[in-house]
Amino acid sequence: MHKIAKRNAIKMRKSGKTYSEILEEIPVAKSTLSKWLKSVGLATAQKQRITQKRLEAAQRGADSRRDTRLRELEALIVKGQDNVGRLSARELWLIGVALYWAEGSKQKESDPSHGVIFSNSDVDMVNVFVRWLHLMEVQESEYIIELYVHETRRKELSTFKRWWAVQLGLPIKKIDRAYFKKGNIKTNRKNVYDLYHGLIRIKVRSSTVLNRKINGWIHGIVASLGSGVIGNTPAFGAGDSRIVP
Repeated sequence: MHKIAKRNAIKMRKSGKTYSEILEEIPVAKSTLSKWLKSVGLATAQKQRITQKRLEAAQRGADSRRDTRLRELEALIVKGQDNVGRLSARELWLIGVALYWAEGSKQKESDPSHGVIFSNSDVDMVNVFVRWLHLMEVQESEYIIELYVHETRRKELSTFKRWWAVQLGLPIKKIDRAYFKKGNIKTNRKNVYDLYHGLIRIKVRSSTVLNRKINGWIHGIVASLGSGVIGNTPAFGAGDSRIVP
């Protein structure tokens, strides 16, 4: 029985079958199969077929792991939305201050009259900041939106303007200024090709006072940490009892 199985295994191997394919038809221990096939020589065509099968198996494994990660990510997004729930005005205010702290132009001792300027290429972040400006009662007419695009994408400027106008819910004429910057051919950025839409810079007119307030709020966040924190969103199981400053 084993002699027949061994003979068939060798025949299958010489035809270019992989170990997995052979084991499906000849159910023996993999170690036994390895001993049987140890001295079996393969032609180039058979070696190429086996290599291709291994690559295909590896790709299927990678695709399966990727699909699993994507499903996990989707589940976490749904859970995250449920955790956050609806934001209070105070929460949006603090989020906007933190965003500006990270991505906005700051007041400096050497330049205490600097206006509000916020720059980013992340459409969600820009959207949050625009909502924050509305909370701060900054009217649409009070800020300028500039679009920065790589020189190599100059011909797509109108497309980028339309995209940003739709994403931000603004008329295209609101994005009335565009600047071009030299591209870096050695860049490792991921937001290229269809993922690239340029960078938005929002400048608020006559906003020195607002920027000084932001500076004060940033210091307030730092100082408040010394008193600890309390939960006031669904994610922390507490109701909203805050007020807008």
